Amino acid sequence: MRILLKSVKIVDSSSEFNGQTKDMLIENGIIQQITNSIESTADQTISGENLYVSAGWIDMRVSPKDPGYESKEDLNSLSAAAMTGGFTEIVTLPNTKPVVQTKEAIAYVKNFALSQLINIYPTGAVTRNCEGKDFTEMLDLHQAGAVAFTDGDHTLWNADILLKTLQYLAPIDSLLMNRPEEPSMTIFGQMHEGIESTLLGMKGIPSTAEELMLMRDLKLLEYYLGKDFSPKEKSSLHFSTISTKVGVELIRQAKSKGLPVSCDIAAHQLAFTDADLKDFDTNFKVNPPFRSQEDIEALQQGLADGTIDVVVSDHNPQDEESKNLEFDMADFGVIGLETAFSVANTYSNLSIDKIIEKLTTSPRKLLRLENVSIKEGNHANLSIFDPSQEWIYESKNIQSKSKNSPFIDKKLTGKVKAVVNKGKIFINK
Repeated sequence: MRILLKSVKIVDSSSEFNGQTKDMLIENGIIQQITNSIESTADQTISGENLYVSAGWIDMRVSPKDPGYESKEDLNSLSAAAMTGGFTEIVTLPNTKPVVQTKEAIAYVKNFALSQLINIYPTGAVTRNCEGKDFTEMLDLHQAGAVAFTDGDHTLWNADILLKTLQYLAPIDSLLMNRPEEPSMTIFGQMHEGIESTLLGMKGIPSTAEELMLMRDLKLLEYYLGKDFSPKEKSSLHFSTISTKVGVELIRQAKSKGLPVSCDIAAHQLAFTDADLKDFDTNFKVNPPFRSQEDIEALQQGLADGTIDVVVSDHNPQDEESKNLEFDMADFGVIGLETAFSVANTYSNLSIDKIIEKLTTSPRKLLRLENVSIKEGNHANLSIFDPSQEWIYESKNIQSKSKNSPFIDKKLTGKVKAVVNKGKIFINK
């Protein structure tokens, strides 16, 4: 298949063409030519005003729901949502039914992806059934293809488990991901603890719950490394979906000490505060919760100065039976694959180069994946988009099986046009 991209601005710091507007010819999945003008017949031509192209985006945090919860999302609808959102690669959490804790569960996901445009990288559970008690066979899972290890939606609350996992993963150089939350402080919590939760009469989720777990994990990491540590010889720790001002500062300080830590934020955390929950719309019920404007500003600063490494969608589909309920009965979570880039572009205050870095090179580096570069002779793994186009996110166009999004009927800036990978192309209508 021959694919021709006309007058696209290349955003790729590892490419000699970075910042230049070129034509690009792709044949049988390989970038054959990048030059000022290409006059050639093609099976598919992508053209338009203000088109950009970058390495294909990767999402580090996606809840697949398949197997076990296919009414909320299956792998086919997940793939469609990912492509619509501009992602060519996604990393899936292990919180399915059964939990991804066997080689067969890893193979289920990987085998499905073989025939798809997108690449799917499953993570393996650290503990059996993600309960925080007994270890899974992590080495076997790594050999089967687990790209990292996490209990996903569940915090590794057991300090000894976290410490030993750091030790186990060091020889295989695999990433440990943990969502920082002290679970005993969030029981029955519905939203950010503050003035708004008091006014609405809802049990709050305090910022301290996140910050305490960050402090604990960072202290355990220092203990594990010892006084004279060499980060290159040790496993590293990644914090998922941080949300507080103090949390950003704790990670900033840890990095200044040279600790091998990294973190991500969910794109939607940049868009709303706890004040937006006044109408009890369950689409705004997320965990970690929407916090204060001060926290948003801290997240924006953390993105700008590099404290926050990655932007994720935290895609967590929930069906009507899980969301169309009283607020305190509804499940947490929003869908985010189709809006993550646009939301980051609209609310982060970052340049387009920085946003793309946090969707491409940074997550691949953390996951020990090969970098994707726009270069003649390389495989074409590309996201094509217009960062200036305004559009309305409408329910009728959602590709996910679930519709739990706070962005429905809201205007966003930055529209995905197409993705290319494995010799295939998906055009966003």
